[in-house]
Amino acid sequence: MFPINDRETDVNRALTVILMTLLLDAVGMSLVFPILPGLLRELAGADATTHHYGALLAVYAAMQFLFSPVLGALSDRFGRRPVLLASLAGAAADYVLMALAPNLAWLYIGRVLSGITGASMAVGTAYITDVTPEADRAKRFGQMGAAMGLGFVVGPLIGGALGEWSLRAPFVAAAVMNALNLGVAWFALPESNQNRTSRLEVSKFNAFSALHRLEGKRPLLPLVGVFAVIALVSQVPAALWILYGQDRYGWTAWVAGLSLACYGGLHAVSQAFITGPMVAKLGEKRALLAGVAADALGFVGMGVAVAGWMPFALLPLFAVGGLALPALQAMLARQVDEQHQGELQGTLASLTSLIGIGGPLVVTAGFAATQASWPGSVWIVAAALYLLALPLLFSRRARSA
Repeated sequence: MFPINDRETDVNRALTVILMTLLLDAVGMSLVFPILPGLLRELAGADATTHHYGALLAVYAAMQFLFSPVLGALSDRFGRRPVLLASLAGAAADYVLMALAPNLAWLYIGRVLSGITGASMAVGTAYITDVTPEADRAKRFGQMGAAMGLGFVVGPLIGGALGEWSLRAPFVAAAVMNALNLGVAWFALPESNQNRTSRLEVSKFNAFSALHRLEGKRPLLPLVGVFAVIALVSQVPAALWILYGQDRYGWTAWVAGLSLACYGGLHAVSQAFITGPMVAKLGEKRALLAGVAADALGFVGMGVAVAGWMPFALLPLFAVGGLALPALQAMLARQVDEQHQGELQGTLASLTSLIGIGGPLVVTAGFAATQASWPGSVWIVAAALYLLALPLLFSRRARSA
């Protein structure tokens, strides 16, 4: 492999490969979404499906929380490429276990393995930061979101179609997809991190220490708080979209997959063609506010939607909501020097995962408790949580970011 140098062709090649890697990773990941509730019903029974669905998400997040700082620090010291390759290999092994799972224990073991090695998004973000000038990062983060969004178009369609034939087939397809992805990255992905830290600091492996170190970066704290609010709110669609659609609207695996494909397709269009120009026109903070406002309106709409076609009508709002995260990522990346971008992304991934440990459990429990009386209430509460971001975003420190 060759290192990234100053030539524009090498940078463009590296960006193309990392975006393709993230695209294939998203396809493999989203293949299984439409059929996981069905597999849980088969292995655990209908009454326990919601509980185990949330628990599997929480287990994955717990492993991400514990190991994301490790992988972030390793990528700062040894490079992005080897960490990303390990992540892809772990994902392939996870899907093999889930495809063969004779009982629930296998599903949980697979989620543990995938959570430990699941660093593709954080390392991909650090990779793009390595090779992109500061002024272009919001645009590149938007392209990264577009690649992931496109993956979430193709994956659910394939998964929904395969799921109508066999509940295990999408897991086999996901394993193959990740194996192919590993091959592409192995032969075509160059190393990006040419400013590696001189030594590996084991103290940075502690997930709680990673969060504690944010105290030494006080200008970051309000923006990290906004990031935490967005991560908290995102737990609702992550945990409920399929369960909610199948329970309230009677979606089949195919319709559930189609809804995710439409969701991902509109996000991909937004990230690829809207994020860059909107951030350039509005600035990062205003683009962030526009994204949060659109997302909140979409959540309120989900809370009151009574027919299965209505969530499809709300998808453009969620697509505009996709402005928020790339704009915020650009604001955060600007506050950290080049040698510590991996540490920053690992810390943010740990924060996301910490929220993701309790989030799915609380969301699915809340849905189960209100399923009969007002199933849409969880979405309304999530929209209201966005109000917590406003005082953080307009604090003195955030204004100087």
